[in-house]
Amino acid sequence: MNDESTICAISTPPGTGAIAVIRLTGKESINICDSIFVSKLKGKKLSEQKANTIHFGSLMDGKIIIDEVLVSLFKSPNSYTGEDLVELTCHGSQYIQQKILQLLVKNGARIAKPGEFTQRAFLNSKMDLSQAEAVADLISTSNEAAHRLAMNQMRGGFSNEIKYLRGELLDFISLVELELDFSEEDVEFADRQKLKDLMNEIYEILNKLKKSFELGNVIKNGVPVAIIGETNVGKSTLLNVLLNEDRAIVSDIAGTTRDIIEDQAIINGICFRFIDTAGIRDSSDIIESMGIERTYKKIDQARIILQLVDSEDQLES
Repeated sequence: MNDESTICAISTPPGTGAIAVIRLTGKESINICDSIFVSKLKGKKLSEQKANTIHFGSLMDGKIIIDEVLVSLFKSPNSYTGEDLVELTCHGSQYIQQKILQLLVKNGARIAKPGEFTQRAFLNSKMDLSQAEAVADLISTSNEAAHRLAMNQMRGGFSNEIKYLRGELLDFISLVELELDFSEEDVEFADRQKLKDLMNEIYEILNKLKKSFELGNVIKNGVPVAIIGETNVGKSTLLNVLLNEDRAIVSDIAGTTRDIIEDQAIINGICFRFIDTAGIRDSSDIIESMGIERTYKKIDQARIILQLVDSEDQLES
């Protein structure tokens, strides 16, 4: 696990844009950049510069200029990975990005595996596993609630709860071990009532964390909302109104929706997955019956169920 190789990767999304960012981390990252970087200030070597500074210059492949770049320096242990880390900001041409990667590999780096920068951050105690997982969640967030959740976890919200519980248990264990050392003296260092109170507190916190995990999954993936009812009560119409587009076919013919139609909408920063289902009724049509069967499956999976009824029908109590 103690891989001391220097790794590199493109950090910006694939494609062509105004700029791109390429990162290196490892013991040789600054020296590798020094071997291909020529500062606009002559004689200025990156290895001699202070941490958390940015430098402008050219990346050279021999005598050929690859691009003019900004080089950001972060030195161990005060970097994302806990190692020397360099960020190269270049123009966003895919050719330039690949050329720079080839140049870095040619001078001693290797291409990073997926998630390897965050893995090194974990191995160097810059974050714990829950925070490392939150990095991926933060990158993929698509709504305000998921973003807030990922930021809280990445900043140690979940970890702090676990650390607190661990600290309380270790304190009590030390008192129990002390009693064992003086077992013949018939003395108590660990208050039994305090132990009961502690176990109740741990149970409550773990139960709260369990519920927050379930809530977090719903927020990350979207709250599933099943729109159900008999045929022709307006389920597809409601879906179209909620999405503000003609997503589902609307018709006076009963049984138009035979399959599940699903789409997302963000309301007050929370993502909802609205599911238009086949109308529930007795049907001899095989295809429609399969759609109704799927409706019942979606009812089981949904967190919220919107049941529509005809205003002229009476609801059963």
